[in-house]
Amino acid sequence: MTTHPPVTPSQLRNVLGHFATGLTIITAATPTGPVGFTCQSFASLSLEPALVTFSPAKTSATWPLLRAAGRFTVNILPAEHQHLSGQFARSGTDKFAGVSYTDSPLGNPVLDQSLAWVDCEFHQEYDGGDHTIVVGAVHALSARAEAEPLLFYKGAYATVHQAPALLGALS
Repeated sequence: MTTHPPVTPSQLRNVLGHFATGLTIITAATPTGPVGFTCQSFASLSLEPALVTFSPAKTSATWPLLRAAGRFTVNILPAEHQHLSGQFARSGTDKFAGVSYTDSPLGNPVLDQSLAWVDCEFHQEYDGGDHTIVVGAVHALSARAEAEPLLFYKGAYATVHQAPALLGALS
């Protein structure tokens, strides 16, 4: 059996950065007001039952507040709201400053002009190394067709219209 040196976090981030993802902001209503954070690790998990998953860092100060709320909304960002990704990624600031939203059916913040939103109740969580793997049971969702998604690729923001140029630059 061949042994290999351990994979470093920077190697993993570099290689997996070649997998383009969307960007989301996970939000919840709490007794002290709305909370949220930017999350790239969101995915559909099951159609029946309807389940989704995301993975917050164990160092996240916001995730415990969302967990305690017992419900959350995944706001999928459109290209024109790239600024919200940075705003909700910062710690120690009022992340909702200047952000318009309405309440979801479960009472969570749905950011105005989100590309889509998925309203969930907390279902389960699992250990995922330095992250927590969260599973949410979907209760309501909606999307708008006229917007383009915001993507994250190789450590930078991208859009669907940029994809051909990005791929051409790689060949």
